[in-house]
Amino acid sequence: MTKLYCDTSNLKDIQNCLRKFKIDGVTTNPSIMRNEGVKNYKEHCKKILNLTKNKPLSVEVFADKDNEIINQALIISKWSKFIYVKVPVINTKGKFLKKVIMELNNNDIKINITAVFTIEQLKKIKKVINNKTPVIISIFCGRIADNGIDPEPIIRKAKKIFQGYKNVKILWASV
Repeated sequence: MTKLYCDTSNLKDIQNCLRKFKIDGVTTNPSIMRNEGVKNYKEHCKKILNLTKNKPLSVEVFADKDNEIINQALIISKWSKFIYVKVPVINTKGKFLKKVIMELNNNDIKINITAVFTIEQLKKIKKVINNKTPVIISIFCGRIADNGIDPEPIIRKAKKIFQGYKNVKILWASV
């Protein structure tokens, strides 16, 4: 089943998307919020949650080091049972965030693993997640396509890799 998510922090845009497109969830990140002039990340996320009610909201961490990401994720996850904590698949040094993904997933924290580009990354993710805690995997199809690569085969492969993982949703991201 296809679901539609809105990628913004703009409250009017979210209201419009909820009304006009019947979106299934919202995803945002610190850069989007900074561009919107948001000063208080948590307070703004609470405003989004008030609009989206019982729909998922993916909120990204700021940190880059494993333990800091985990600590931020634990705090963010407590804001609502509808929160998915967005964690990048790799940090700024290009290191796969195995410890982060595994620890959060094993502690029943819903995560959105973001900025996924390759089948190799998908295979690494599969090795470290369980098949019960909800996980969204955001494959950056728009950016993949910007590089002249058709993202559709990657999405098809992702669906095969995670076949049997009822807890995993594949998100066509960065449109």
